Amino acid sequence: MTEVNDKQVSTDAPAEMPSSQQPTGIQIADLQTILNIIDLASSRGAFRANELTQVGSVADKLGAFLRTLAEQEKAKQEAEGTAEAPAEAPAEAVAEAPAESKE
Repeated sequence: MTEVNDKQVSTDAPAEMPSSQQPTGIQIADLQTILNIIDLASSRGAFRANELTQVGSVADKLGAFLRTLAEQEKAKQEAEGTAEAPAEAPAEAVAEAPAESKE
């Protein structure tokens, strides 16, 4: 006879997580790994022909999502770079001025 265990499993992180443990949530790198796994499994013939449309659709959505995140991160870095550039420009101009005056 099979016994049924009525214990509930908590998916929440413990109140005190040791520093050696990684966060339990899905990270962007995890999504990229999933996309790589789909690609690898597809290249090895792990999916049936009637499943390829669904698998391809999910892979396309995931790829588009990751590209959007990458573009947003790039735009954010460029915006931060242009905000910091005016503060750095005078220091560069001063550093180059003595070299130009020697000509």
